[in-house]
Amino acid sequence: MASPKLVLATHNQGKLRELRELLRGQVPGLDVDTDVVDAGALQAPDVAETGVTFAANSRLKAHAVAQFTGILSIADDSGLAVDVLGGAPGIFSARWAGSHGDDVANLNLLLAQLSDIAPEHRGARFVCAAALASPDGSLDVVEEGTLQGTLLSAPRGEGGFGYDPILQPAGMTVSCAELSSAQKNAISHRGNAFRALLPHIVKALS
Repeated sequence: MASPKLVLATHNQGKLRELRELLRGQVPGLDVDTDVVDAGALQAPDVAETGVTFAANSRLKAHAVAQFTGILSIADDSGLAVDVLGGAPGIFSARWAGSHGDDVANLNLLLAQLSDIAPEHRGARFVCAAALASPDGSLDVVEEGTLQGTLLSAPRGEGGFGYDPILQPAGMTVSCAELSSAQKNAISHRGNAFRALLPHIVKALS
């Protein structure tokens, strides 16, 4: 079997599915189902997110996984920034309740913290920084994307992951978790960041 051409520096299968759909048909000669894999498929370890910004964390992960695998690597760091909390949870979004990746606990804690906040003050946005790095370190690109919205008072929808069930995108009447994958990718912070990164990916793989 041919070696993958691009590795996503995550063990999150939801993120891998999103990236594959965003890249599908966009890069000449790239079969996203076989050429794009996650870090786990190549036994790459999780990378500690020691940066203090989304951009710093995405860059750390992309370079570490590119060096470990010898393959062009993409990483993202993303989270939820709540206006009334001064931008928190921010880079701590995945471990807001203490344990990394406990989506339900993170979501429930945030809802409890905002329980007395009126709808007009529940503004929030998803933020994503996506980085592209080559094994030799010569390629080092970061692009950012956002999705503005309002936080609901209770989860809605079964799709997506993370805080998707409680963010209602601006101008819409449904949560991110009630959108189809195609609808979500068209407007999401991650979609916007990866689309900005796309020309760099095409150039690197050409």
